Parts: sequence; C-alpha cells; structure tokens
Amino acid sequence: KAQAERNKRRQVHNKLMEARGNIRVYCRCRPSRDLANVSAAHFPCDDTITISRADLGDSVHFEFDGVFNPDSTQEHVFEDAAKDLIISALDGFSVCIFAYGQTGSGKTFTMTGPPHNRGLNFRAIQMLFNLAEEAAVDNGVTYTLHLSILEIYNETVIDLLPSSSSANNNKKLEIHIASGECQVPGLERHLVTSVADVQVLLDRGAKHRSVGAHDLNDQSSRSHQIVTLHICGKTPTSTLNSKLHLVDLAGSERLAKTDAAGERLKEAQNINKSLSALGDVIAALSAASNSRGSTARHVPFRNSKLTFFLQDSLSGNSKALMFVNVSPTPSDVPETLCSLKFAARCRDTALGKAKRNSITNSTPSSASSAHRDCVSPESSRRRSSLSGGGPSPSSTSSRACFNGSR
Repeated sequence: KAQAERNKRRQVHNKLMEARGNIRVYCRCRPSRDLANVSAAHFPCDDTITISRADLGDSVHFEFDGVFNPDSTQEHVFEDAAKDLIISALDGFSVCIFAYGQTGSGKTFTMTGPPHNRGLNFRAIQMLFNLAEEAAVDNGVTYTLHLSILEIYNETVIDLLPSSSSANNNKKLEIHIASGECQVPGLERHLVTSVADVQVLLDRGAKHRSVGAHDLNDQSSRSHQIVTLHICGKTPTSTLNSKLHLVDLAGSERLAKTDAAGERLKEAQNINKSLSALGDVIAALSAASNSRGSTARHVPFRNSKLTFFLQDSLSGNSKALMFVNVSPTPSDVPETLCSLKFAARCRDTALGKAKRNSITNSTPSSASSAHRDCVSPESSRRRSSLSGGGPSPSSTSSRACFNGSR
C-alpha cells in the first residue's frame, strides 16, 4: 500500500515537472571498487539514495526521478529513464540527455557501453530508427537523420568524424547561436540510414576521443563528448525538425586524488572549469525559475564552450534529462555528495515547457489535419506501447526504411 501511494505521488510529481519543464534527474550507482566490497550507498526505495558518512556517523538522503542501484542493467536504465524522451525527439521536440559525475563513476559506461553491452547512445538511436520505420509505413512520414560527434577538449571544439579530405581536419571549430539555435559551422553531419551506419560512426568517434590515465582511472575521458542526431520528418504539408543531444561529460576531479601533472593537470583544470561554469548556469537558471519577479536574470552561458553549446538545450525549448553517476566506495563519499547535491539543484530547475519544432508548408487547416494525422496518433500509439510492454528496441528490426518499403 505504501509503495502504491508513493507511485501515485510520483506520477503527480512527474506531470507537474513536465508542465514546468524541469530537468529530469536519474541517479545511477556503479559497483563498489572497495576490495572488501563495502558500500557507503544504500537504496531504501526506487527513487531514493542514502549516503553514509562514517566520519560524522550520519547519513544524507537524496530523492530523484529514479535511482538505479549497482545491479541495474543497461536495458533497464534506458527503458525506465530515457525511452519516452526518444519518442519526443521523433515528435519534433529537441532533447538533451547528459551524464554527470566524478571521474570513474560510470558515465561513459552508461552513455556508450562496451560492444557486448551497449549503452544509452546506441539504444536511443536504435529506437529512433525503429519508430521512424513504423511512422513511414503507418503514416507516410519521411524521416531523414544525420549524425555528428564533437568533443570539447581544453576549451577547443573538435570534430570527431572529419572526412579524410576535409579542410577542417585540424581546424578549431567555433560555436555560434543563430535564431536561438546552437550551430557549429564546419562540423560534419553524416547521413545515416541504418543502425549499422550509426554504429560505425560511434565506434570511429570513440577511437578519436581524448582519453588518458591517472591514479583513479586508467581510461579517463579527457573531454566532453556530444553525439547529436539531427532529425527531420516531412509530409507534403508540414516539417518537423529536432535534435537529440547525447552528452558524456568528462568527470570532475580532485587533483590531490588523481595526482595529475603536466598535460593531465591542464586537462583537469579545463574540465573542472567547464563543470564549474555548468554549475553557475544551473544556479542562475534555478534562481530565475524560483524568482517571483519579472526581471530577467543573466545566465552565464558564454563562460565556457560546454555551456555555450548547451545553451539551446537549457533555455526552455528542449527537454532535458540528467544522469548523475556516483561511486558507492567509502573513500569517494566527498565526491559522491558533491555530485548528488549538484544533481538535486538541477532537479529543482525549471527550463519552461518545451515547444515542438514544426513548420507548416500549406494552409493552416490542411497543416493542422496533417499534423494530427501523421504525428499525434503515432505518438499516442507509441506511448500506449510503453505501458503495454511493446517490443524493446533491441528486439525489433534494426534497419529503418523511411519511404515505407521494407
């Protein structure tokens, strides 16, 4: 009975957060690295994590939209946290999903995963292809998808998928905001028509990403990686445009623990600076969303390349989901608490209700009819399949045929 009541409260809360446009926040805890398998993290219910502070003899509780314990699977994480946002991306809403946490906490595992246990990036894109294929067959919607991957390394924007003949191979890219949209001139977009196409590009991008070793992680990501799927859905009367950003942030680091020096030290300083800038942006957005006054507040998006790039994802026209990845190891408790406190602030931040990016190509009446015929029924059917146990992305066809033929 208590669990049923808790679920009911959670549903009401989720509807309110959706209306306000709050950042959804899910916590994922990796297995302990402690040799004795001692854990400072405890999971009293599916939306709460408790961290024990042995030095103070107490515990700190945090509540999020969902909490995944160390036994959670990649499939469970995707199905429970991200699946409905992937549907939104295909329906014309821009979506940003990012992973935050200390170095070695499992962010890259959650977002990318190894070849035998793919993470959210692959599962999200696989689901997009499956749903796009269904929409082509059922409603005649033609979808075109392009993929780009960039990294922000030492405050420099780098294309991880340059063509061999590209003039931008070694060129520093710049971020611009035009008509409220983030753009990176010179960043190559690759047409993808199947999951196989995507996997080749994801693997290629991963090989080019900047990684390095330090005392806490022998394969530490030294850059912020952003995988973007550009989605365009067309009917004779309307066009839907959206973006799906999948962001694997570099891990926050305490220099005393990583013992970084030389190039690693420079990387760590730039990582921490950009994550601090992200914290400042969240603080400003939180203050603005909780302010009763009408005075516009300055949000310091331009303080780092990372926050500048995420500006259109955190400015109210996008749906945002954050994974906070934490370690249960007792020696990591200070970093774990820092990450969880930041995630709690994110969860209290309202970005404003997201808007569908739709362009009408004909008269209002016919466009409205086409919009109902090709978007709403399909969206409704997909949402009902979520609660009805429809096929998972991994169990359906992996190739999308956007013209309706199989």
